[in-house]
Amino acid sequence: MKPDDGVSLSKETWRLFRILSEFVDGIEVLSDIGPAVTVFGSSRTPVDDPVYEKAVQCGRELVKKDFAVITGGGPGVMEAANKGAMEAGGRSVGLNISLPREQKPNSYQTHELDFRYFFVRKVMFVKYAVGFIIFPGGYGTMDEFFESLTLIQTLKIDPFPVVCVGHDFWDGLVKWMREVMLERYGNLDQDDMTLFRVTDDESEAIEIIRKCHEENCYLGPRPPKLDDAAGQRTAEGTRVGIGPKHGGGPTSGRHAEF
Repeated sequence: MKPDDGVSLSKETWRLFRILSEFVDGIEVLSDIGPAVTVFGSSRTPVDDPVYEKAVQCGRELVKKDFAVITGGGPGVMEAANKGAMEAGGRSVGLNISLPREQKPNSYQTHELDFRYFFVRKVMFVKYAVGFIIFPGGYGTMDEFFESLTLIQTLKIDPFPVVCVGHDFWDGLVKWMREVMLERYGNLDQDDMTLFRVTDDESEAIEIIRKCHEENCYLGPRPPKLDDAAGQRTAEGTRVGIGPKHGGGPTSGRHAEF
């Protein structure tokens, strides 16, 4: 923040309480929903698009497998997944976000939350999900796709399945990742390409997540064994890790409970 922004320290302090309140609201609402799957995809997908119907069916089938469904609460794919979940009698969660241009929440939410801060909302997407199903989308969808892979790749979270639906949409990106990021520039390892799956079948995506959840498995290679302190889970669902300023040792485990 620039010093001439005119924002007093007291206002900054109150902003911290607002951030805290969003975490409290999210935790209170989501802590009792049981195992959930977060479904991502474009807000611009029309109701007559085959992708919309796939997302509706995905929501229905997830409920039949005893999963709650979490989305961003908006239109398009988010609406479709919420619709399928609600019509199947399940828990249909919408994590809505305040935007400069109004985002109208869809009407298929049994649990509705409103966030001002993207970063708080992102924590909720990850913390309460046992897997991600990602339909075609734009920048926001790509953001969630790559953030989930980053968290898994860096071992900051316990691995969970990330499944992308739609070869026609995803195969070009995967090809670029392999040929450019991996082979040409060496910015990925071969194992990094195994952290997600692509399928045309939403039922297969759900089955991958169901199996991983019930059998405590994951996509990709077996993660290395971590030091007990570094691997300790925090309340927000991540791992404590190794503190950069602690001589290479783990960050103190006493902070994990917070």
